[in-house]
Amino acid sequence: MAACTKGLDTVMFSLRLLRNLQLHNARFLSTSLPRPAAGSEQTPKFTPPVKPVIIDKTQSASSLRKFLSPEFVPFRQRIAPVKFSIERKDMIRRRKVLTIPEFYVGSILAVTMADLNSSGKTNRFVGICIQRGGRGLGATFVLRNIIDNQGVEICYELYSPRVQQIAVLKLEKRLDDNLMYLRDALSDYSTVDPDMKPVPISPTGEVPVNKMKVRMRPKPWSKRWERPKYNVQGIRFDLCLTEEQLEHAQKWAQPWVEYDMLKEYDTSNLEEQILNEVQREMSK
Repeated sequence: MAACTKGLDTVMFSLRLLRNLQLHNARFLSTSLPRPAAGSEQTPKFTPPVKPVIIDKTQSASSLRKFLSPEFVPFRQRIAPVKFSIERKDMIRRRKVLTIPEFYVGSILAVTMADLNSSGKTNRFVGICIQRGGRGLGATFVLRNIIDNQGVEICYELYSPRVQQIAVLKLEKRLDDNLMYLRDALSDYSTVDPDMKPVPISPTGEVPVNKMKVRMRPKPWSKRWERPKYNVQGIRFDLCLTEEQLEHAQKWAQPWVEYDMLKEYDTSNLEEQILNEVQREMSK
C-alpha cells in the first residue's frame, strides 16, 4: 500500500510540473508577440506590383540609333593626332566604369556627384542641359534649373572622377544648339521638377525635337540675341521687340559668311572612323 501511494505521488508531481511548464511557455509567447495599441490599428499600405520590362528582341543591331558624343571629334585646327588618340583611350576607359548616356542640348538630366560637404556624401541635381562644350577629356555640360525662385546653373566635367551617375530623364533636342538665352527668358522655361520620373526612351528612330519658342523678359539681356550672328530660332522676338528694333539688328548681318567654303568642316569620315574605334574598344 505504501508503495502504491508513493508511485501515485510521483505521477501527480510529474503532471503538476508539466502543467506549470506549459503555462510558462504560453505566458512567454503571449508577452513576446507585438500587440497593436488601442485605436492605432492601420491597414497595410498597398504597394503596386513592379511594371514588367518589355524587351523587343526583333530589333537588330543595325536598327539601333548610332550616336557619337561630340567631344570625340576634335576642333578644326592644328591638332596632335597622338594626343587625341591617347585621350580617346582614357575616355573609353572611363566610359567602361561610368555609363555616359546619349543626350543633347535641351535634354533633362539628373547628375549624381560625390560631395564631401553634403550629409550623404553625394549631391544630385536635376536640370535642363543648356550648353555642351570642350573636346576630349575637357568636355563639359551645363545644367540649369529654378530653385526657390532663383536660377541655378552647374557646369559639370563629363569625365570627372567625382561624377557617379548621369541619368537622362527626358531625351529631346531644341531648335538651337545653345540655350544660354534661357537666362534672359521667363523662369517657367527653366523650371524642372527635382522628382521628375524618367520618360521612356526608344533606342531606334529619330530623337524628338522640341520646337517650343520661349518668351523673354524685358531688356536688358545678357547678349543681343536678336542679332544674326547668334542665329537664334527659339525666341519669340515679335513679343519683346518692335519692328524698328528687328530691322536695326539686321545691320550686323554678314551674308557673305554663308558662302565661305573655308568654314565648312566635313567630319563625316572622321566621325565614322572614331565611332568604329569606340565601338570596338567598348566591346572588349
